[in-house]
Amino acid sequence: MTSASDSAKHIVNSSSYLTLHYRIELVSGPAAGSVFANTFDGRPATLQMGAGQWAPGMEQRLLNLEEGSRQSFDLPAADAYGERNPDLLQWISQSTMEQHTDPEQTLVPGDMVEFVAPNGGRYSGVLKEFGTSSVLFDFNHPLAGADLKLEVHILGVM
Repeated sequence: MTSASDSAKHIVNSSSYLTLHYRIELVSGPAAGSVFANTFDGRPATLQMGAGQWAPGMEQRLLNLEEGSRQSFDLPAADAYGERNPDLLQWISQSTMEQHTDPEQTLVPGDMVEFVAPNGGRYSGVLKEFGTSSVLFDFNHPLAGADLKLEVHILGVM
C-alpha cells in the first residue's frame, strides 16, 4: 500500500540540495550560441540552493520546481551574472602579477590568474593585455553581460 506522502514529489525551496542536469548557453555577446556548461552528456551535478554556486537570479528560476521536472528559461544578463562593470577592468603592476603567478609559467591574454586579497579572500581575473609596467585584468564574472538560456532537469530534491 502506498501513502499519498510516498508518491508526493519534492519541491525545490531556497535551502534545497539538488541533483540535476543543466545546460547553460550564451544567447548574446561575442560567444552567442556557444554552450558554457552542459551536464546532460555526463554525470549530473549537485547544487546547494543559497550557497552562491549559481547567481541568485538563476536559482530563483528553480524555486518551486518539482523533482523530475524539466524546464528551459531565458535569462537576461541582469538576472544571470549581471552587466559587465567597466570598473572591474584594472591595471595591475607587473610586480603584483608576478607575486601571484608561477615564474615558470608563460601567461598570454585570455589566461585566468587567481589573486589573494589583503583580507585573505581570493578572486580571479582574466589577463587582457600587457603594458610596459602593468597588466590589464578583467575581474568581471566570465558570464557577465551575457543573456543566457538555462535548461534544467531536476533529478532529486533534498
